[in-house]
Amino acid sequence: MSRIGVFICHCGENIGATVDCAKVAGAAADMEGVACAVDYKYMCSDPGQTIIKNAIKEHGLDGVVVGACSPRMHEPTFRRACAEAGLNPYLCEIANIREHCSWVHDKGEATTRKAIDLVKSLVEKVKRNRPLNPIQVPVTKKALVIGGGIAGIQASLDIANCGYQVILIEKEPSIGGHMSQLSETFPTLDCSQCILTPRMVEVAQHPNIKLYTYAELENLEGFIGNFKANIRLKAKSIDEKLCTGCGLCTTKCPTKKIPSEFNAGLGMRTAIYVPFPQAVPNKPVIDRGHCTHFRTGRCGVCEKTCPTGAIRFDQQDRIMTEEVGAIVVTTGFNVLNTDFFPEYGYGKYMDVITGIQFERLASASGPTLGEIRRPSDGKVPKKIVFVACAGSRDPAKGIPYCSKICCMYTAKHAMLYQHKVHDGESYVFYMDIRAGGKNYEEFVRRAIEEDGVNYIRGRVARIYEKEGKLIVKGVDTLLSASPVEIEADMVILATAGVANKGAEELAQKMHISYDPYQFFAEAHPKLKPVETNTAGIFLAGACQAPKDIPETVGMASGAAVKVAGLFSQANLVREPMIAVVNRTAPPVFSTCVGCFMCQTVCPYQAIEREEIKDRTGKVLKTVAKVNPGLCQGCGTCVAFCRSKSIDIQGYSNEQVYAEVMALLNN
Repeated sequence: MSRIGVFICHCGENIGATVDCAKVAGAAADMEGVACAVDYKYMCSDPGQTIIKNAIKEHGLDGVVVGACSPRMHEPTFRRACAEAGLNPYLCEIANIREHCSWVHDKGEATTRKAIDLVKSLVEKVKRNRPLNPIQVPVTKKALVIGGGIAGIQASLDIANCGYQVILIEKEPSIGGHMSQLSETFPTLDCSQCILTPRMVEVAQHPNIKLYTYAELENLEGFIGNFKANIRLKAKSIDEKLCTGCGLCTTKCPTKKIPSEFNAGLGMRTAIYVPFPQAVPNKPVIDRGHCTHFRTGRCGVCEKTCPTGAIRFDQQDRIMTEEVGAIVVTTGFNVLNTDFFPEYGYGKYMDVITGIQFERLASASGPTLGEIRRPSDGKVPKKIVFVACAGSRDPAKGIPYCSKICCMYTAKHAMLYQHKVHDGESYVFYMDIRAGGKNYEEFVRRAIEEDGVNYIRGRVARIYEKEGKLIVKGVDTLLSASPVEIEADMVILATAGVANKGAEELAQKMHISYDPYQFFAEAHPKLKPVETNTAGIFLAGACQAPKDIPETVGMASGAAVKVAGLFSQANLVREPMIAVVNRTAPPVFSTCVGCFMCQTVCPYQAIEREEIKDRTGKVLKTVAKVNPGLCQGCGTCVAFCRSKSIDIQGYSNEQVYAEVMALLNN
């Protein structure tokens, strides 16, 4: 005979103002198998937990039902209290009478009746609960960080400084990401490279970090604490051990007119190149798509001029396998190009550029050495227009979200322009200003009050060229919607931040979720902002959504703490609510028929095949087996199992059936 204890929480007025908690406790006391039932104002408080502990000991309870708020909030709290009283924590269940009852109904008899029914269904379930034990999973104490921007750099350094090994991979020839392209950063206007370069060097020299550039994740197997990552090291056509980074090959290369990715297409590079002067590692790679030797079999000037013989035309891609315990994804974001905006000239006007391109013009290491000049003719623009929200917050463009950083970097660009072109005049078209951050509002105010800067609240409808000028037509909505027409020398579009190309494919390789815009999805926006739905894989930075540098760095450190916390344990302890295949009978008579429909539908690849052999080693049957390290307890396999051989521990068919029947038999 079961001895269940029922404990009803008032949750202050969250439950108590709508539900008659004393009546619920009274009704619970009359339920079959209930040994005691009490109500208390705050059951999750220390006195409330003491009530539960004392009741377990005094009444010899073998099950506990707490009528309170969401299990997601306080289930660990109440299960811990039960464990401290000597009761297996998985014999405790939470009836959610707040979110499922008091918050969605008005005060009345029907609401209290519903709360009683919810408690009754959990009483029937807990009668059929069985003691469970947490799963112990060994942990490989090495982390993989994917992406070498500021988020990847910060996460790698934080994990490495905790004493753990880190593998950092970056698909470009150098780490640094978008931050390395910036001239100055808001709201302090300090030099981006001055902040970033020392950290890049620290990553390359850290004894606990193994850096692979020009590398991508090929595929991923395994589970939290025990991942196996296959990494493709793309051929650089350079022997990095022999290369000294002297740069002679880059100066002699005859193929010199390739648009520079680092300079956002405004400058040129050679076929063998180092992306930028502060690149880490500061060794060149050969762009095989443009190299004359790879296209025609001729040339070879770099090979002839290299003083150390480091050129390797026959070098091939290599696949390297690394075993890691956790993964931090920091792959960043991209921005739309001007050709996304037909109303602004189909990208055909050279002097309509993006914010990233303006950053390169303003940078001392940029194509114009820091002077603001028009891409078309190299002249200094005397009148310039900034268009904020170019693509962002525009459902017609398929991008309804705010890109978050545009208001701030547009204000920065306006100030940079005025500081460099003292007699210049700038106009900023904006929808409204979003400056949510420390000292951000003050920074925007500085830009608005800057001499020569004119903020116009309104949208730009069209940009076209006339007599060597860019005609910008818009509306000033603060001046009775009066039309505005400006003859500009140059236009900068604050284009929307979008997910990187290939983000969807990468998410599928790692079995993590992504949103409709291909940004990676966190497990919970408030409670688990750096975790994914796949345990052991964490997110940081703008791969999850557009973010500024301070938020990106903070998120990277948060992900690093999660990894360090995971690695600090000898073994990973996981909840036992996972799928199990029926093995109560001898293995030969297992009800599993070996159809493996479960294996085909498992989103976590947690179903394995197990051969059942007799004493002579003869295979009698092949059945399904659940890997407890991979299984997330989603229940998909349970729904698809034709022979009903799979159950979720803690949510078996018997338990769920008992809950439903308790609700129907009133």
